[in-house]
Amino acid sequence: MTRPRIQEVFPELAEELRILLEADSEPELASQIPALFIVDRCRCGDDFCATFYTAPKPKGAWGIGHRTIPLDCEDGYLNVDVLDGKIVSIEVLYRAVLRLKLHQAVP
Repeated sequence: MTRPRIQEVFPELAEELRILLEADSEPELASQIPALFIVDRCRCGDDFCATFYTAPKPKGAWGIGHRTIPLDCEDGYLNVDVLDGKIVSIEVLYRAVLRLKLHQAVP
């Protein structure tokens, strides 16, 4: 399976993430956005969830070195999970259009 880049599937989201991370004093994380691939999507089944992983999902918690950055967005919710300085997951909630695009890109 070919892993799509976030920028290819969600160009607007990629730009929004970059801007929000920079505004949140996280330029190192913002610079990672162009190189991130979608490894998998959340399979929780909630109709409001468009969360995806940029690293393989762990069996349990992410563990030591993990932090979550809640971003101040205007639509829905965006949280970025970071492990040891690398973006590992992006929680996207209440954005139906992005959920549809994600399910098309990663069935």
